Amino acid sequence: MGWWTELKSSGWKYPTTVLSLYGFLANCRVAEPFLTPYLIGPHKNISGDVVTNYLFPIWTYSYLAFLLPVFLLTDFLRYKPLIVLQGLFLVTNYILLCFAPGLPAMTLLQINYAVVTSTEVGYFSYIYSVIPVEKYQRATGYLRSAMLAGYTFGASLGQVLVSLAGLDYFYINTITLGIVSMAFLVSLWLPMPQRSMFFKEQTAAAVGAQQPEEPVMDEATKGTRIDVDGKVDVTGHTSKSKASVEEMKGQDEMGPEPEEFTKTVGPDNCTKVLVHLWRDFRQCYSSRQLLYWSVWWAMATCGYNLIINYVQVLWDHVQPSQDFSIYNGGVEAVSYLMSAATAYGIGFTEVRWEHWGELALGSFSGLGAAALFLMTFIGNIWVCYAGYIIFKCLYMLLITIAMYQIAADLSLERYALVFGANNFGALALQAIITSVVVDSSGLGLAIIPQFIIYASYFSVIAVVFLLRGLFTIWTAKKYKTENPPDNTVSPGFEEHRF
Repeated sequence: MGWWTELKSSGWKYPTTVLSLYGFLANCRVAEPFLTPYLIGPHKNISGDVVTNYLFPIWTYSYLAFLLPVFLLTDFLRYKPLIVLQGLFLVTNYILLCFAPGLPAMTLLQINYAVVTSTEVGYFSYIYSVIPVEKYQRATGYLRSAMLAGYTFGASLGQVLVSLAGLDYFYINTITLGIVSMAFLVSLWLPMPQRSMFFKEQTAAAVGAQQPEEPVMDEATKGTRIDVDGKVDVTGHTSKSKASVEEMKGQDEMGPEPEEFTKTVGPDNCTKVLVHLWRDFRQCYSSRQLLYWSVWWAMATCGYNLIINYVQVLWDHVQPSQDFSIYNGGVEAVSYLMSAATAYGIGFTEVRWEHWGELALGSFSGLGAAALFLMTFIGNIWVCYAGYIIFKCLYMLLITIAMYQIAADLSLERYALVFGANNFGALALQAIITSVVVDSSGLGLAIIPQFIIYASYFSVIAVVFLLRGLFTIWTAKKYKTENPPDNTVSPGFEEHRF
């Protein structure tokens, strides 16, 4: 067992290895691509309308209710308890799916799953609190790869078990229950962090406040990535001010001692942290450029979440799972791999996104809307599958660009704040659309009218940002004509490029 002792004593490698293993197991949800067929099948015997217009909206509302408290508690509790909580609720999620009958149990399932999704913020936040700054990029790459491997392996295994082995959906769920139970046990091995991102010692915060932040435009920015579900990876955007880096170099890798941490979590400091967050929030969004990209982020993520939530219902409408073979797992596996490849490839392009980015947002959002219209009006399951893959890849491409543009000049703390605010805005907008369009207490539309609205929604996004992009280009050309460039370059100026 010498390798185990060496791993535990290696500092950053042990928590990274354990968290990567957790990420693989927690996201290896073999049954997830077949959730809708399982709910409307003989095991749960819930009608498609109830699943669409009653059950799934409960998850949206619960997620919105949990997100903000969890975002604050994640940092306050120092990350590990939230990861353990996520693992525990994943286990209860599949216990309910496997063994709890009736609509009330499935209602509880949606609330339970909202806890799972709201605690996902702790995954990357944890690792950034227990390893040195210089290891952020490597650790993030390992964690992202583990998540991708888990998603892809789970979806592929599910498809093989359904198509080749002819396994019943119930046994697919029990297999998933066993896998997420192992994830929960692995989460208990994680060491407890001794420092947090926002709840720092007031003296350290005061020192940091006196130091100007350096824009995050170093070599590490080339490592920007995004995961397959739209969750943003902060690889390469973790540079601190010089004072902060020097301060961290003087600390142990695991942060300050526990008794030091007790100074940071009193009521007075909590109030100061909230005031500090609000001040940073206003300062970040005072940038018009950042505001435009954030608006697209929130609107597009809202639409993306709606598509992900209800696409299985559309597939089942086009080709009922009770009568035909379905390939949901294979499609999800392909979409994960192609989305990751798309997001990875954009990192090697040389484009002035601050100049062409808004036009790209409009153009590719329009292509995504076209893919959704094809899925809606052409009643062919293979067209639906292809349209879904195209739409997902386009979203991953654009959210990667948006993430880079937003994060380029922000510290890790402010990036986490903007990331949380944008996603909260997306979820709030999603809750409004769900309550009006989907919820049975609202319009309660069937799945085809829903997707017509979602496709039209992305068409509106496309038109708005196409116009904005054309205006940006016209303004830049007009300024260049009226102000010919001289031969000198302002010191410190650097274009934001991939």
